[in-house]
Amino acid sequence: MLKAHRPQFVSLIAAAFAMAAMPAAAQDTGGLTGSVSDESEWQDLGIAIPAFPTDRDQPTPAAPQTTSKLGVELARIITADLQNNGLFKPVGPDRLPTIAFSEATNPQFGRWRPLGTDMLVHGYVTSAANNQLTVGCYLYDVQLGSELVREGYVVAPADWRRAAHKCADMIYSRLSGEEPFFDSRIAYIAETGPKGNRRKRLAIMDSDGANHRFITSGSSSALTPRYSPDYSKIAYLSYSDGNPRIYVYDIQSGRQTLVTQSSNPTFAPRWSPDGRYILYSMAIAGNTDIYRVPAGGGGSPVRLTDSPGIDIGGSYSPDGRRIVFESDRSGSQQVYVMDADGSNQRRITFFGGRAATPEWSPRGDQIAFTHIAGDLRVAVMSPSGGNMRHLTNAWQDEAPTWSPNGRIIQFFRTTKNTGETSLWQVDLTGRHLRKLETPEDASDPAWGPVLP
Repeated sequence: MLKAHRPQFVSLIAAAFAMAAMPAAAQDTGGLTGSVSDESEWQDLGIAIPAFPTDRDQPTPAAPQTTSKLGVELARIITADLQNNGLFKPVGPDRLPTIAFSEATNPQFGRWRPLGTDMLVHGYVTSAANNQLTVGCYLYDVQLGSELVREGYVVAPADWRRAAHKCADMIYSRLSGEEPFFDSRIAYIAETGPKGNRRKRLAIMDSDGANHRFITSGSSSALTPRYSPDYSKIAYLSYSDGNPRIYVYDIQSGRQTLVTQSSNPTFAPRWSPDGRYILYSMAIAGNTDIYRVPAGGGGSPVRLTDSPGIDIGGSYSPDGRRIVFESDRSGSQQVYVMDADGSNQRRITFFGGRAATPEWSPRGDQIAFTHIAGDLRVAVMSPSGGNMRHLTNAWQDEAPTWSPNGRIIQFFRTTKNTGETSLWQVDLTGRHLRKLETPEDASDPAWGPVLP
């Protein structure tokens, strides 16, 4: 098993950031007002992101090889992050003049105002003797001629992209007033081979598709991964010798823990918000119910549903008090909600067609699901089942999973003629849709929390 390296990020505002010790001209931490359906004031902002300069061009083990090249790549990644989420239209380093190292902390605002720049992102990158990289990031209001916010990071060379994502998170949060999500990772199932004999491996990658790696070998099929609330683990379903097992993979150590196993068909492990339990579904004598088991393994499963038919999936509300799931007890797949102990079960979808794979938003205000009415489409609704909206309109889009801030939804799409599967993202307006490239076909995505 591969082991994940988790870097230590060090704030430089009071330490190594001393070279940029000028006081912030604006300490206000509020964001611009707006909503997910009213984006004009964000998109109208002219945001310029020139290449991050360096004090001296040095070799570095990081992929771009020198600090000068690394400064260009950092700015490119920040630009892509802000552009791909659909809220902003930044201009990146390939279309902008370069800046001197001294300008990172002392911007020449008069240089940028004639270009129609409202917000300016400056930064720098330096390399220490131990090869650690120091990256500074600043956001300036050009029209006011003031600094809005700054952060700094010390990272190992292999983790330089995280500094760019952290910088983009800082900018996104300061301008939108929303929680960040760029410095996060996605788990999914990589698929290859013929339809009847697919190799299915657990894989992970950054939120933008970079740093891709496989976690399992494919000797046994992996299905339906989910990150733990603290990001430290991934729960997934594995079939070995035809028997289903739920494992928890520790990202730091690479070790796996068997949570539960059975000769009965088992489906869809899901974490509780406190990380103590895992929900899953199991079929016994033709009846499928939802169970809860301690995440550490060794505990006895507790059955939460007991109705004729198929109860599958289970997604906790952020406060852990309720669970949303799908059931065909009414005659077709529909979405139900129950209390965390299994009581007070009630149907919430009554808008026609079938509804499956529900998942509660991290904000608690919406539930994403697969709406099956002819085609399969990703949709959202309120926790009561009202205000249903389609976010996609293709032949087969399914299995939505939320970004950490509850603004973007990841899902997988099956191509009608070829059967190929791929990962896609769409924002809550439904207007900003993009595909994530993966080395193999991809399904069952799971978006993890923001990295510590």
